[in-house]
Parts: sequence; C-alpha cells; structure tokens
Amino acid sequence: MNGDFSILEKRIGVTFTNKDLLRQSMVHRSFLNENPSFPLNHNERLEYLGDAVLELVVTDYLYRSFPDADEGVMTNWRASLVNSKMLSLVSRNLELDEFLYLSKGEGKDSESKARQYILANAIEALIGAVYLEKGYEAADKFIHVFVLPHLPIILEQGLDVDPKSRFQELAQEKMKVTPRYEVLKMEGPDHAKWFTVGVYLEKDLIATGEGSSKQEAQLHAAKQALLQKEWNNNNHEQVATS
Repeated sequence: MNGDFSILEKRIGVTFTNKDLLRQSMVHRSFLNENPSFPLNHNERLEYLGDAVLELVVTDYLYRSFPDADEGVMTNWRASLVNSKMLSLVSRNLELDEFLYLSKGEGKDSESKARQYILANAIEALIGAVYLEKGYEAADKFIHVFVLPHLPIILEQGLDVDPKSRFQELAQEKMKVTPRYEVLKMEGPDHAKWFTVGVYLEKDLIATGEGSSKQEAQLHAAKQALLQKEWNNNNHEQVATS
C-alpha cells in the first residue's frame, strides 16, 4: 500500500484539507478486523453518500445531454456507467489499489470478483469524500472527468443492452421459446453466497453463468447463451463479451 496520498490528490486534481477524509475513503472493513486500533472508520458511509452523488450527477448529465432519450434508455445508460464492472475500471485507471487499506487476505486477492466490488465501492467512497471536502461542484467535475467519458464506449459496444432481455427477445423471435433460468448450485455462507445458474430453451441447457446474486448469475448466463447461439448482430456484438 502507498501511504503517500498526495499522489492520489494529484491524480484526481483535488487537494484535501482533511487528509483523514481521503484516507478513510480507502479503508475496507476487512482491514479494521485485523487492525481494530486503527484511528479511522471503514469507508461504507462515504460509499453510501458517494453512490447518491454519482447517481444524481450521471442522471442530470444524461437528462440534459440527450433530450430525445426516454427514461428507459437513460436508465440503461446510467446503469452501465455506475455498475461495479465500470467503476472498478475507473478505480484501476486511477490505480486506487495502491492506496486501499485491506486485510492480508483481501490484499492478495487482486483479480477476484470481490476485488472488483471493493474497487467500485472505493470510487463511490472517494466521490463521497470529494463531495464532503469540496462540495457538489468538485464531485460533479470528478465524475465528468473520470466516469462520464466511458459513455461513448458503452454506446459504441452496446454495453447498455441488458443481455437477459436481448436473449429473450431473440429466443422468442427465432425459436418462439421463452428462456427459463434455474439455480444449479449455491455455495458459501449467507453473507457471501455464490450462485451458478443455467439458462434453458425448453429442455435444453444452453449456457451457465455465475455471480454473487441470482440476478448477476442470470445475466452472465444470458451473455454466455448469446455467445453459444451466435446470436450477436453488429449492433450488439459486444454484449456477450462485456
């Protein structure tokens, strides 16, 4: 972990008067479990605040920038911008890994799904910290600089398309069948369940997907099913690999 947070301040273009606020945005709960005397709290309250600020800024931007887009389309765009995969990418671009306070176990697990969520949460906590330190304008600027530039890529690659809806649409169009999803396996303790879900067309298992929720596993299964059936047209070519 890099303890020189002035480097992070330079990367994000924000200098904090309250340095502890910036540090706290990088503190994962697991670190406090191993270091109970650490003087700062974990970042979950900041994450809660940053999530709300992020959603407002993105919603405002989409509303003003796309006057002809309906609310359903804008909802998909917003979801694609603020989901854990996209926010973890923003975190990696800022190299937030260098500054995270993690337990020894979490620190070693740099490529897992859990790390993706930690990185996504850290961006939201950082936005919350920027908002508290400098106000709405600074948070708005941060989001415009580091999050919103990903929208053209999302639109170009069709990442805003819900693969589950897309697979159902194509299954009904091509085979007159509605896909069904079935949980094949459920592992882990209650607070960290991991699901394996199969998607079927009639009795045929087309593909499987995994995730930390049934919904996430279903979406993954739908992506794999689109690949398996080779039902990707030019407009949605990337949906299965996102």
